[in-house]
Amino acid sequence: MDHNPNRTVIDLFGDVVVETSTLFRKEVQLAKAEISEKIGRVGGALSRVGIGAVFMIAALVMLLQAIVEWLAFVDIPYRWGALAVGLVVAIIGYILLRNGMNDVSASNLTPHRTAEQMQRNVTAVREKVR
Repeated sequence: MDHNPNRTVIDLFGDVVVETSTLFRKEVQLAKAEISEKIGRVGGALSRVGIGAVFMIAALVMLLQAIVEWLAFVDIPYRWGALAVGLVVAIIGYILLRNGMNDVSASNLTPHRTAEQMQRNVTAVREKVR
């Protein structure tokens, strides 16, 4: 920006428009980078969850079968024990599924830092123009 004291108000206003445009372009680039970073984190987390789930499924099936067998050992009919274990596992699974879906919601992917910075920039531009 030229600091010539003989510049007109129109020149100065033009500079403000150009600088504001540049600033907002850079803020949009920052927002894209931040969103990309967050998506990468979520993708990495989801892949680790998936791999861990594959290993845990086999262990869980074995443990649940052992619980059903133990219930049968203490004189609870096998089918009632299997039903009870299945219901408890279904309830726990539902709760975990809902919590996980909430954690991967769109609000957690919002680029909060960039949005706050852009709001500060808009305020600063408004103050400059006044």
